[in-house]
Amino acid sequence: MMRYLDHDHDWLVAHGAIHTAREIAQQPRLWREITATLQASAADWQPWLNDLLATPNLRVVMTGAGTSAFAGKTLAPVLRERTGLRIDPVATTDIVGDPQAWLDPRLPTLLVSFARSGNSPESVAAVELADQLLPDCRHLILTCNPDGALARYAAGNPRVRCVLMPDGANDQSFAMTSSFTSMFVSAALMLGAVPLADAAARVESVAALCEAKLALWPQRARQLAIDGFERVVYLGSNGLAGLAEEASLKLLELTAGRIATRFDSPLGVRHGPKFMIDARTCVLVFMSSKPYTRRYDDDLYAELVGNGIAPQVIALGTGAGDTLQVELADADDLWLALPYLLFAQLFAFEASLAAGLTPDNPCPTGEVNRVVQGVTIYPYPN
Repeated sequence: MMRYLDHDHDWLVAHGAIHTAREIAQQPRLWREITATLQASAADWQPWLNDLLATPNLRVVMTGAGTSAFAGKTLAPVLRERTGLRIDPVATTDIVGDPQAWLDPRLPTLLVSFARSGNSPESVAAVELADQLLPDCRHLILTCNPDGALARYAAGNPRVRCVLMPDGANDQSFAMTSSFTSMFVSAALMLGAVPLADAAARVESVAALCEAKLALWPQRARQLAIDGFERVVYLGSNGLAGLAEEASLKLLELTAGRIATRFDSPLGVRHGPKFMIDARTCVLVFMSSKPYTRRYDDDLYAELVGNGIAPQVIALGTGAGDTLQVELADADDLWLALPYLLFAQLFAFEASLAAGLTPDNPCPTGEVNRVVQGVTIYPYPN
C-alpha cells in the first residue's frame, strides 16, 4: 500500500488528506520534470526571452495573488543580484486595486504571472490592465492549468509565452504546495538564476536532499504540531522573507485560522512584532546562506533562545548548530528555499490534522475557496 508523509494511503483518504500529502511528496519529481522539459524546449522560449531581457530599461514585474505572489517575492532579490535586471514583485491584488500606482507606462515591461488555475479574477484582470495601460508590455505566464483563462489568452499571441507545469502540479488540495514550488523552479531557471546547462545538476541535488528529508521530517513536524502552539512566527532575510510569508500563510490556511501566524525578518521583528512571541509561540528562522546576513540571523536566534520566552525556537539552515540541518552542497538562499518550505508544508499539514481538520479542504463551509470567489472587477477608465 502506498504511503505519503509517513501515513497510509487509506488513512489519508479517510482523514481528507490524500491530495495534500501526495502533492507535498511529489515535489522533487516535478522539479526534475520541469528542468528536463525546459532544457528540451529551450529553442521554443529561450531566444524570445533572452531578446526581451536585453531590452534597455526593461522592468520585470513578478505577480500573482496570495501564494503565487510570494513566489515572486522569494525570487526577486536573488534574480536582481544575479542578472542586474530591475525586478519588482507586485501582487495582482495591488495592481488591480490601483494600477497606476504599480504599472509604469514609461518603461518596457515583462509581466511574469504565477497562477495555479489561471482563473483567479485578479490574475486575469492584472494581465488585461497591463495591456491597457502599458504601451510596451509582454507576458510570461507560468500556470498549472492548460484550460485556464491565462493559458487561453496566451494561445497564438506573439507577445506572450506560456509555460505549463507538469501533470500533477495543478494541486487538487485547497492549499498550494507543488504548484508553488513548480512555478518557482521554472521562473528561476528561465530568468537566469542558474545557467540552463547547469540546471539539471543543481536541481537534482536539491531534489535528492528533499526526498531524503521526506523520510525524516514528517515525524518532527508531527511532534511540533502535537505540541499545540497557539502562535507561530516565521522569520527570514531578503528573499527568505517572502518564503516566510508563504510558510505563514500555509499554516494559517491549513489550520483554518486556528493558529495565529506572522512573518517578518530577523531584523524587522524587533521593531514591534516581537510582541507576538510569548509562551504559546513557536518561532522558525530560515537561516541565510550569506555569511554577512547570517550574522543577523544568528544574533536574533541567540536572543530568542536566551530570553526563553518562546518554548520552541527552530533554526533551519546549513550551520553545525542549526536545529534542522539542510545538507546541501554549495547552498545558496535560492535553493535552500525548497527544503525550508518543505518543512513548513509538513508542519502545516500535521497541524491541520492535529486540529481535527481535513487538509484537502480545511474550510468545507466555503467561506474561503480554492479559487477566489466574490471579487467584482471594475473597468478601468482609459
